[in-house]
Amino acid sequence: MLTTHFVPGSPNWLDLGAPDVDAAAAFYSAVFGWTFQLAGPESGGYGFFQLDGRTVGAVGPLTEEGASPSWTPYFHTADADATCKAVEQAGGRVRVAPMDVFTAGRLAMLTDLTGADFAVWQPGEVKGLEAVMEPDTLCWTELYTTDAAAAKEFYASVFSWRYQDMPMGGGPVYSLASAPGAGQGEDTAHGGIMQLPQENLDAGSTPEWHPYFGVTDCDATFNAAVQHGGTPLIAPMDVPGVGRLAMLMDPAGAPFALIKGDPSMT
Repeated sequence: MLTTHFVPGSPNWLDLGAPDVDAAAAFYSAVFGWTFQLAGPESGGYGFFQLDGRTVGAVGPLTEEGASPSWTPYFHTADADATCKAVEQAGGRVRVAPMDVFTAGRLAMLTDLTGADFAVWQPGEVKGLEAVMEPDTLCWTELYTTDAAAAKEFYASVFSWRYQDMPMGGGPVYSLASAPGAGQGEDTAHGGIMQLPQENLDAGSTPEWHPYFGVTDCDATFNAAVQHGGTPLIAPMDVPGVGRLAMLMDPAGAPFALIKGDPSMT
């Protein structure tokens, strides 16, 4: 499970690249009750999503050429430069070289060897998200990939992730990922990796990370998202042993998911 006691390789930040920051802030405020706080006059429009005064994510304008609206998970690192070298050695790509964000920390933007974008955050004054695993906050990260075996090897090489494979009733295997300092057992997992089915590939799906936000009522939150311009991808459904989940795209096209399942969210 996610925690704000970050260990190397675990998710510690999450942000959204949006073509219209104000529109994105309005949508997520309507769906989750978040507020938006601009980071400052030198932030270039980047700011923080907050819930009850705690940062639960961030949003900023799209800055990379050809970038599509999307959520990007950041994983904790003690040395962003060393992680970038590990990414390149494992067959990935450094899209934005390590850079200091004032005194907040140091970041780098990366792409794994299957084409999925992610990032790393080396904490300075900002350690990471201030709330997770609560209603209307991040509770899971998930990778859809064209080559699950290669992706698992890549992230194991870069972050030393461990995996527990969970068969899905004749479908693709779902792999739970855990950072090495998170302890043992499936309840220490922070995310999952899943092979994209052939029908998704035929429809043009590409590798991507997306967040799951915990909710107290999956159907109500799903309906609110649709009413405010979200596009349904997976209608609310029950998954035995997991909970009730759904997936959507926000009005700009960034995918995200909802889940009610962890006891702390009931």
